[in-house]
This record gives sequence, structure tokens and C-alpha cells, in this order.
Amino acid sequence: MASEDVKTSESAVSTIVNLAEEAKLAREGVKSPSYAFLSICKSLVAGGVAGGVSRTAVAPLERLKILLQVQNPHSIKYNGTIQGLKYIWRTEGFRGLFKGNGANCARIVPNSAVKFFSYEQASMGILYLYQQQTGNEDAQLTPLLRLGAGACAGIIAMSATYPMDMVRGRLTVQTESSPYQYRGMFHALSTVLREEGPRALYKGWLPSVIGVIPYVGLNFAVYESLKDWLIKSRPFGLVEDSELSVTTRLACGAAAGTVGQTVAYPLDVIRRRMQMVGWKDAASVVTGDGRNKASLEYTGMIDAFRKTVRHEGFGALYKGLVPNSVKVVPSIAIAFVTYEVVKDILGVEIRISD
Repeated sequence: MASEDVKTSESAVSTIVNLAEEAKLAREGVKSPSYAFLSICKSLVAGGVAGGVSRTAVAPLERLKILLQVQNPHSIKYNGTIQGLKYIWRTEGFRGLFKGNGANCARIVPNSAVKFFSYEQASMGILYLYQQQTGNEDAQLTPLLRLGAGACAGIIAMSATYPMDMVRGRLTVQTESSPYQYRGMFHALSTVLREEGPRALYKGWLPSVIGVIPYVGLNFAVYESLKDWLIKSRPFGLVEDSELSVTTRLACGAAAGTVGQTVAYPLDVIRRRMQMVGWKDAASVVTGDGRNKASLEYTGMIDAFRKTVRHEGFGALYKGLVPNSVKVVPSIAIAFVTYEVVKDILGVEIRISD
């Protein structure tokens, strides 16, 4: 009994000491390990929610964009945004508009979580180095430094979730009239691993990484720089009490998405086409009716660019740009605003505009 009392007393003393230490750290402005861990978790949750909400809202346009990117030029099924959406509705119904969205969300939720969190950490690290280099502790991130932080975040997030993106692309291009090789994301992953090997899960990774540098980098740089400019200059009465309205932040996100996706779009087209290489039913999936089963083969990114431009012209690098623009503008805007709103609800300090 005495030993149990001693253990109980020691446990109580240990708890009191830990609480005192955390209170001391809080008074000194230092975050305790448990607080830091909770903050990281909340940041990741906010990023994941932002990704899931924004992508589901524009899922039909995402699917149409990919179908336009990879369809055979000699067997055109989708001629534009409105016609393409109507065609999918008529041939596959409502569910056809959201085909591949489950796999897309399974990819985009962790991707978005890692991307936003990585941007926060990269921006803080870059800002610290910049302040040390300049000797000015009040220095703030420049648009170029934000671009660098966004590029780092994009590369980390893309690399971490790329296999999901690869199989999502294949799932998305399957139609009612094409052979169904994949029954779902996990079946697609296992089939690709078995038939094509683990390296196949990273087909198109290089153009993806090259494309994500300007895409994600410009998204963050334009969004944060616009917000800073609006808060400092206060044009048209858009700023009240140093805070931007949701509508204004949506507009900033829309502008960021437009700039980023226009610059990086050709690389996205090449990425999708490279992802089809090695899939034995890719030709019939792309044409939609089994005709013109020419093999889809590229030796690399440069070869894919060369063959696409030679056979289909320069405009082929921007196939699907219109539905993608209609998709990206609200998607990026919703993602940024949802992220900030969820972080406010969870009570986490937002640092992406530091």
C-alpha cells in the first residue's frame, strides 16, 4: 500500500511539474510540444478540407479537362465545355460527371494538406534566412521568395501523392463504351504494379514537378502579394479594419489560379499523355469506341512534346484549357478561402501571409 501511495504521489507531482513547465513556456511565448503538435494537426486538417471541398465543387470540369487532353484527334468526342458536359450527361448520366472524383479526393486531400503545411514551414524558414541575410528582423517575404516557398510546397506535395494522381488520371478517362480495366483506385494501383512495375506509378512525374513549380509557386505568390497590396493600399474601400472580405479573398484566389494554370498548362497536358503510356487499353479508352488503336508511346517528356506538336499542332498543348480555366479559377479561390476559414474555426494562427 505504501509503495502504491508513493507511486500515486510521484505521478501527481510529475503531472503538476509538466503543467507548470507548459504554463511557463506559454508565458515566455514558447509553444509546448503538445501545442505545436496540435497546431500541425489542425493545419493539416484545414488543408485537407480545403482540397476536398474545392475539388468536389469542380469535379465535372476536371473530368472533362482530362478527356479533352487525351482524346484522339481523329475521333473527336468532346468539342468544348458545354458540349462535352452534355455528352457525358447523355452517355453516362449524373455519376459520369463525378467519375474519378473519389480517387481524386483520396489524392487531393493529403496533397492539399501537405501543400499548405509545407508552404507555411517553407515560408517561415525562407523568411528567417532572409532576415538573417539582410540583418533586418522586420523584413517580410517578397513575391519572389513566396514563389520559392510555393514551389517547394508544390514539389513536396506532388511527389508524396503522385501515384494516386497517376491512377486517378487513368480512372477518369474510362468511359461507358471503353473497356474497363480498372474497377477502382486500389484495383488500379495493384494492376499497374503487377503489369507495369513500380516505376510506372511515377510516369509523367518530371513534367508534373516542372509544372508544379510555376503553378503552385505562382498561386501562393500572387494570392499573398495581392492580399498584402490590398491591405496596404486599401483601394476602392475593399479593406475594413485590416481584414479582407471573403469575396475579396475569393477574387485574389481566382487571379492567382488564372495566372498559375495558364503558365503551367502545357506541362499538365504532357503529364496526362505520359500517364497513358504502357496501358494496353489506352488507345481504345482515348478514342472511346475502339477505333484507331495506334500505340501511345513516348520515350520521355521532350519526345511527348515533340510528337504532340508535330502531329496535332501547338494548340494541342492547350487542349481542355477552357474547362480547366472555368475549373481552376473557383477551385483555387475556394481552396484558399476554405483553408483560412477552417483554420479560424479551429483556432490556429494563420501564417501564410507572413
